[in-house]
Amino acid sequence: MERQAPGEVLMSQAIQPAHATARGELSAGQLLKWIDTTACLAAEKHAGVSCVTASVDDIQFEETARIGQVITIKAKVTRAFSTSMEIGIKVMVQDVLTGIEKLVSVAFSTFVAKAVGKEKIHLKPVTLLTEQDHVEHNLAAERRKVRLQHEETFNNLMKESSKFDDLIFDEEEGAVSTRGTSVQSIELVLPPHANHHGNTFGGQIMAWMETVATISASRLCRAHLFLKSVDMFKFRGPSTVGDRLVFTAIVNNTFQTCVEVGVRVEAFDCQEWAEGRGRHINSAFLIYNAADKENLITFPRIQPISKASLSDSNVEALKKLAAKRGWEVTSTVEKIKIYTLEEDDVVSVWVEKHVGSPAHLAYQLLSDFTKRPLWDPHFVSCEVIDWVSEDDQLYYITCPTVNDDKPKDVVVLVSRRKPLKDGNTYTVAVKSVMLPSVPPSPQYIRSEIICAGFLIRAIDSNSCIVSYFNHVSAGILPYFAGNLGGWSKSIEETAASCIRFLENPPDDGFISTF
Repeated sequence: MERQAPGEVLMSQAIQPAHATARGELSAGQLLKWIDTTACLAAEKHAGVSCVTASVDDIQFEETARIGQVITIKAKVTRAFSTSMEIGIKVMVQDVLTGIEKLVSVAFSTFVAKAVGKEKIHLKPVTLLTEQDHVEHNLAAERRKVRLQHEETFNNLMKESSKFDDLIFDEEEGAVSTRGTSVQSIELVLPPHANHHGNTFGGQIMAWMETVATISASRLCRAHLFLKSVDMFKFRGPSTVGDRLVFTAIVNNTFQTCVEVGVRVEAFDCQEWAEGRGRHINSAFLIYNAADKENLITFPRIQPISKASLSDSNVEALKKLAAKRGWEVTSTVEKIKIYTLEEDDVVSVWVEKHVGSPAHLAYQLLSDFTKRPLWDPHFVSCEVIDWVSEDDQLYYITCPTVNDDKPKDVVVLVSRRKPLKDGNTYTVAVKSVMLPSVPPSPQYIRSEIICAGFLIRAIDSNSCIVSYFNHVSAGILPYFAGNLGGWSKSIEETAASCIRFLENPPDDGFISTF
């Protein structure tokens, strides 16, 4: 028998029908679970304490395993850092009739040692026995740098994924919409899904992600799909027994014989579930091939989500923010009432103003952002860049200098909606967008408005309540002078200026046709 290294673990599994797809091939989700389990056992063998999955690097699948074959997974700690370890993983498949072995995949994962109580963890170095051990030990530091760079790149991609760069391009003839590929699924984390500390197994989460991604990809084609690669699984936070995990998947793009599916996972405990406030715990991009008999299928070109969908999501995000529970009154001054909502490290602001002006007039004035600098000192200029539709426009906004720093600028989509039948609330929603035609300038710091806007509710024919909401981002925070607990007069003064503007608008043909 081959002698095992100190931090090495072997797992062998005979592939049974319960592990396989309808075509008799090993489920990619099941393989991910086995990989994660083996890697975790190797990490715990080295650390001597419980370990949890932090990330799994990009994985390429070279071979497909079938019922009756045997999967062998070798996992070994390649390098230990302070509290984390890199685990090298090698997966082989063997045909029991011929004895032929083939490489399925080589991957690397990162595990974090969990301290018991107040105990501090400092992992012992890995014992290096062979020349290959030394090579992998040295490369582990370089791979760690790549992971950190990947994290920054991924965060930028996730920010941009909800923005507007595709809207300025013409729709491509013959392209297929991805709307029908959207999939959402929910799982309740039960004790069998978690370790003895109650933390959900990383492999189980990855398996569930693979399932919804496969369903999403299958809606684009009617053929046999198989997972070809995964762009790093990054665990951004824990989940535990009792959590509800919501998985959302949609086809992002196609590349000849490949299709990319994006998956996002949010966790909710009981209170978060009732409040509709989840924790983003994982995201990944999965690449699939599809085969018709033995030949790879070429996927159709896809058309990104429509302009209408993105504009509607802008409006719905504002309404969802306004409907959240937990708003607390911070300040009340004459016609102005200020509320805040604190969620983890994010603060949202709600400014309610009683205005002696008809709701439809306030709606016309506030939805024309070129008028915003007339009453809001936080806006220097607002110019229209482009029309998206009759009720949606793109604006370029510049802001004043704060704390002797560079001035900020931002590109936003403004979506306005009149009340539905028998309703009395007007909506003006605002969010940042990314446009290739308006790249960041070295003269400005590009800011971001995550979700903001006005809800205008008629009281009678001559008065209304104007509610301004802002999901405060780091770029906006400096404009709220003073600390968020005590407040300065900044927001109150801006709100008072807005009321004066709405009650005594400039007589210059102000009513916009927008």
